[in-house]
Amino acid sequence: MTSESSVRRLTLIVAGRPDQLTGGYIYDRRIVEALRETGIAVEVIGLDGRFPWPDDIARESLQRALGGCTDRSLVVVDGLAASAMPDVLEVHAHRLTLVALVHHPLGDETGLEKNQRETLLTLECQALQSVAGIIVTSAFTRRRLIELDIDASRISVIEPGITPVPIAPADNDTPRLLCIATLIPRKGQHLLIEALADLKAHDWHCALIGDDTRDERYTERLRDLIIEHQLEQRVTIHGAQPPEALEAHWQHSDLFVLPSFYEGYGMVIAEALAHGLPAVTTTGGALADTLPDSAGVHVPPDDAMALRDALRTLLFDDTETRSTQYQSLRQGALEARRTLNDWPGAAERFLACLNRLHANAVS
Repeated sequence: MTSESSVRRLTLIVAGRPDQLTGGYIYDRRIVEALRETGIAVEVIGLDGRFPWPDDIARESLQRALGGCTDRSLVVVDGLAASAMPDVLEVHAHRLTLVALVHHPLGDETGLEKNQRETLLTLECQALQSVAGIIVTSAFTRRRLIELDIDASRISVIEPGITPVPIAPADNDTPRLLCIATLIPRKGQHLLIEALADLKAHDWHCALIGDDTRDERYTERLRDLIIEHQLEQRVTIHGAQPPEALEAHWQHSDLFVLPSFYEGYGMVIAEALAHGLPAVTTTGGALADTLPDSAGVHVPPDDAMALRDALRTLLFDDTETRSTQYQSLRQGALEARRTLNDWPGAAERFLACLNRLHANAVS
């Protein structure tokens, strides 16, 4: 990081444990690590309580965290931690430089009732009026906030970076599919199982990796689907994995699949490209932007048949060799790999944005 910085200290507030293995938490953690490497002192506070529908514990935890920050401090608040509590933010907005970090609007989460969605979007828009500025992780999320009547001039896009990793060989005789995502309905793993059930005549194996405790009912649904379709030997649920084990899965895979209904960015797609792996995903949210057409295939969200057809075309249409389209997309992924940002660069842009917002707030 080469730019001079007026900000030497800041606080980041997140919901729950900061070490969670989802895209949003990984983004936060990587930015913090890169900032610290340049000498910026970053305090990370994980709030107690329930999110995004805050209970009394969550409200007290946010109040305590903000109340412990000295006047004129720079405080970045992850959207999941505070966007549903605009009244708490407003109390401290006059004395702190509050910056909201929004991965995607809370009301855009899959599975919400209409009134729940409208309530969360209303609360978030109110919360965003109290902050000095807003950082989002994708151009899609910026467009989405503008649709919600947030002033475009207040929104800055800082896309994720990538840690350099080895290229995956992608040369297994039996195609190995990899899906890395928390086991929750929005990620759509049930659609992948349904799609693969129609491809049992072909040889393949699929690994589902991600936190299997976040929604235990959905995890049980996935296990039941695997048994129902007699895929016990072909689809494996691994749960969350440490970095070393996760990298081993990347290195032994041929194709990445993410059947999400919606993503605010889809960091794991960029990770697939970093490994030189083509991907099949949906057009949900930012995914249409995150995966280049030259490196993968997009299908509509919630369409198991389209997902099945894409997998069949890529992996099984040629009888002697893997399909021509797969080879073309593999080359596209290798080329896209060269264009990916790194975390130090992302952190430099993040810091430049904070410097500007803090300078404006205290002037």
